[in-house]
Amino acid sequence: MHISSFYSVIMTEQVAPSAEFYRRYFGFETVFETDWYVSLRLSGSADTAYELALLQPDHPTVPAAYRRSVNGLILNFEVEDVDAEYDRLIREGQLPLLQELRDEEFGQRHFITSDPNGVLIDVITIIPPSDAYSEQYKEELWLEGEKG
Repeated sequence: MHISSFYSVIMTEQVAPSAEFYRRYFGFETVFETDWYVSLRLSGSADTAYELALLQPDHPTVPAAYRRSVNGLILNFEVEDVDAEYDRLIREGQLPLLQELRDEEFGQRHFITSDPNGVLIDVITIIPPSDAYSEQYKEELWLEGEKG
């Protein structure tokens, strides 16, 4: 199978406010927008784009048994400088702080906030793991992550 695109769709009653949240705080741009669905894109490097969509859960394209808002989702945003993002999002932007900025032995410095739907947003900078965790990484994949 050749996948040409992959993105998450958050089912929410708050499509418009959620779209504004991701545009304002994370720099996403609108690709397509209706009152029941918004497709967002964030340009990464020259050959990479990140996508996220928001969908009203009662829309007929959603199977009836699954028409409910999102629950239990974490979006990870890896950034170059998590401390700067903490200042921008938490101190200046006044987003809710659900987990304080901290270093993890498994190789992350991060904090957690949330979007208007309660979706957790984990903002992360990769740091060297402790010796106890370094052996858990596949070396070639760890090195790719270090390159950004």
